[in-house]
Amino acid sequence: MLPTPRADLKPNTLEYENIPLVAPQGFREYDARWLFEKEINLLGVQALGLGLGTLIHELGVKPEIAVGHDFRSYSASIKQALMTGLMAAGVQVHDIGLALSPVAYFSQFALDVPCVAMVTASHNENGWTGVKMGANRPLTFGPDEMTRLKAIVLGGEGKTRSGGGYTYVDDMRARYIADLTDRPAISRKLKVVAACGNGTAGAFMPEVLAKVGAEVIPLDCELDFTFPRYNPNPEDMEMLHALRDAVLEHKADVGLAFDGDGDRCGVVDNTGEEIFADKVGVMLARDLARQHPNAKFVVDVKSTGLFLTDPVLQELGATTDYWKTGHSYIKRRSHELGALVGFEKSGHYFFNNPIGRGYDDGCVAALAVLDMLDRAPDKTMADLKDDLPKTWGSPTMSPHCPDDKKYGVVDKVVAHYTAMRDKGETIMGQAIRDLVTVNGVRLTLEDGTWGLIRASSNKPGLVVVVESPVSEDNMRAMFAELDATLSTYPDVGDYDQKL
Repeated sequence: MLPTPRADLKPNTLEYENIPLVAPQGFREYDARWLFEKEINLLGVQALGLGLGTLIHELGVKPEIAVGHDFRSYSASIKQALMTGLMAAGVQVHDIGLALSPVAYFSQFALDVPCVAMVTASHNENGWTGVKMGANRPLTFGPDEMTRLKAIVLGGEGKTRSGGGYTYVDDMRARYIADLTDRPAISRKLKVVAACGNGTAGAFMPEVLAKVGAEVIPLDCELDFTFPRYNPNPEDMEMLHALRDAVLEHKADVGLAFDGDGDRCGVVDNTGEEIFADKVGVMLARDLARQHPNAKFVVDVKSTGLFLTDPVLQELGATTDYWKTGHSYIKRRSHELGALVGFEKSGHYFFNNPIGRGYDDGCVAALAVLDMLDRAPDKTMADLKDDLPKTWGSPTMSPHCPDDKKYGVVDKVVAHYTAMRDKGETIMGQAIRDLVTVNGVRLTLEDGTWGLIRASSNKPGLVVVVESPVSEDNMRAMFAELDATLSTYPDVGDYDQKL
């Protein structure tokens, strides 16, 4: 048995080398993320594997798991420690090597195993690590499983048992690519810039796009775990601006940006303008609702209001359910409601049958964009975007707020705006028409202008998004209102990006 993990260990000490370090705040709502060496050490990762294996046995599922890792200098060693803990817990491990998160999810089906653990920090900066986990394909853990896992690991409740084993799978990349490209090629000649930010996606996405018939212009697709130009994050304006420049230089039809573990896709149109992922979702929903009348969609609370108000979707009988932000939440909700697709503003898209298997895959999303363009041969990406009703929206903005403070701040913000609504107070001279508190607070005014404040699920920060169907001025005024409210809380710090 391993010693019970502690949170107060320091590197370069005897205790650090012999006792697991696991900071409690690394257990998030639906996955786990830590600063490697500062918040978790390799013995701590081993304790996590032992705890995950113990939980798998508790859940009563077959103790077999597919495990992969993303492209960072330390990810392979973290995966080794995780697998050591899993095997000690009596779990059969299938090591799929360097992988994207969707490759790990795909491998659950390809290998017919129920469980998955993907070592990745996604788009987080270097220094971060984490694990995305599941025991019921295609779903990943939610708050209940993460709460129990946290208790097992931090309480030293991980149990060793016999039956563990190890198998190395050397062909999962090839099997994944073959699965995605076993389909008709696109008939339209499309030039596509694929931006991967030197992350893991560079080893997968350009080949997939080329094999379905696109002319691919690779941008930062060489693997380089220092991320020399920018973090691979399709919500980051620096990445999108680099993609814009490449699209304009090469006169491409579309630019596609992929995050560090390949489960998200961002889009730049042929004019070089970035299209936020929720708007791309509306465009895809229109296209897919024509193929599947009365389609049902799920979107997160950060997403545009067009999913409810778009006249084309209304005419096609499409319906949309707004739900909690987070890949695990939207994935699970889409599965439960039998939705055709779940969309997140962050770029996580969950395509269910007959398009996908229900998990988030940036490459499946990219192929859906190409298919949409293929079915509209007389339209450019900009034309399809301009066909949408006009709204003015912000990128996702994140002011810093410590993990142990952020939920308390959000609770106070929810109470503040709830009280304003109940008292009939106005914002921008308008009453609050609607207040959604399923995930933070999303307040909508009489003219449809809305703003959202919620706690980030994977970083020490808040999330702020605003949109107006009326004007840019109203969108900015809503941001000013939310920003003024947040400025009254001393625990709220600087934004990562701002209007």
